[in-house]
Parts: sequence; structure tokens; C-alpha cells
Amino acid sequence: MTTPADVVAAEARATAARERLNGTVEQLQVQLAPKKLAREAVDSATEGAQSMARASIKTAMRNPSIVTGGAALFIVLLCRKPLGRALGLIKRPPSAAQPAHLRHVR
Repeated sequence: MTTPADVVAAEARATAARERLNGTVEQLQVQLAPKKLAREAVDSATEGAQSMARASIKTAMRNPSIVTGGAALFIVLLCRKPLGRALGLIKRPPSAAQPAHLRHVR
């Protein structure tokens, strides 16, 4: 049979286990709070972007001619149609707003 002392000891153990569980749940709630998770994700992304920017700047400083060539290529790609028209390599299509009798026909 169980004695009153055994019941009191079991209740004390149950109370202690309940308090440990509540403490663990509270810790999890703090660690898994959406605002905290979002802040940690933003901080991590910011740190990663900053380290990539620093590495890119170091690489650009070591290889300025490659960076200049890449920038020039990018600009040429962006402006290829206006440059082609300016150099006469691309013919401008007739405007739809221009009357047919004023269009140059070949």
C-alpha cells in the first residue's frame, strides 16, 4: 500500500516536472517567436550581403580591367538598339502614326 509520504513525494515530483516543462515551453516560445525569427533572418541575410559586397569590392580592386570590361559590355547590351541605329546597322521600322505616302518604300 501507498503511504501518505509516498503520495506527498509523488506530488512533489509531479510539481517539479510540471515546472520544468513550463520552463521549457516558455523558452521555446521565446526562441520561436515570429518577430525574433524574422529579425534573425534579416540579420543573417544582411551579414551575408555585406560579406559578399566586401568580397566583390576586393575582387574588383584586384582586377579593375575585368570590371571595366564587364561594365562596358553591360552598357553595350543595354544600349544595343540605339547604338545599332546610330551606326546604321539597324533600320528603324516605319512608325504606324506616319501616313503611308510619307513612308520611304524600298
